[in-house]
Amino acid sequence: MKKYIFRRLLNIIPVLLGISVITFGLIHMVPCDPAEVYLRLSQIPPTDEAVALVRSELGLDRPLYIQYFDWLWKVFHLDFGKSFVTRQPVLPSVLYYIPATIQLTACSLLLMFLISIPLGIWAALYKDSLLDQFSRILAFIGASMPSFWLGFLLLYVFSLKLDLLPVTGRGTFLHLILPSLTLALGYAATYTRLLRTSMLENLNKDFVLYARVRGIKEKLIIGKHVFKNALLPMITAFGMSLGHLLAGSVIVENIFAWPGVGRYCVFSIFSRDYPVIQCYVCLMAVIFVVCNLLVDIAYVYLDPRIKIGR
Repeated sequence: MKKYIFRRLLNIIPVLLGISVITFGLIHMVPCDPAEVYLRLSQIPPTDEAVALVRSELGLDRPLYIQYFDWLWKVFHLDFGKSFVTRQPVLPSVLYYIPATIQLTACSLLLMFLISIPLGIWAALYKDSLLDQFSRILAFIGASMPSFWLGFLLLYVFSLKLDLLPVTGRGTFLHLILPSLTLALGYAATYTRLLRTSMLENLNKDFVLYARVRGIKEKLIIGKHVFKNALLPMITAFGMSLGHLLAGSVIVENIFAWPGVGRYCVFSIFSRDYPVIQCYVCLMAVIFVVCNLLVDIAYVYLDPRIKIGR
């Protein structure tokens, strides 16, 4: 297992380097000159002399590859520069908003599993029943409904019409319900169908027949053998979903005015605060890579047929 993890960590290095090149390159491919943006945000007229002075201060007058390696060296030391807007170091500002996003993501994941796991199991065990039909309808609605539309719909019903939940902001547990539901319902629909299909596939395997012949209790067969094997596709999807939930909460955070890092990134995009955007993209890339690494490790643990190193 240690060799496998070490080998996977080595594979991560070129991936992260490729992401750093793309991130650095995209920012420098935008039509606006970062020096002019810096001056406009500072409310300084972008004269030729001022632009040249700022380009020198930011190191933009050097060859591109030197700028890249200088930026990469600073990133290795967790120095993403200073925000063009606040003039404060970028990383502490981004980390300030991270807890709110993690709180929203954790609550969404909890809701997603609470909905999808029981519903997926019951739909598989009672195939073609009313419950199975209900799970299909839920999956269809959840998969086809955009999160921004669902968010506005929930706001209209539960906040404006019924006046049961707060409209926007972060504070009490009640503030967390609507944005969490908006994020969770789409994924819950997908996971329910994934689990149902995987459960049905495993229920028809020979080991289930042999376990029943040996007189093992049905609950033990379902819980210990079928459910464990059925989890593998869900875990594979979970690795991508976790990253999408963290990075994809941008829309939901803006709808509900949730003070997370996604909302901060949107504000930075509109104000063209390039250092913040670079930090956000790098941070999300690392989260995606780490999530996939954890999923690969969990996959090896859950499926003994996988031979490490072969």
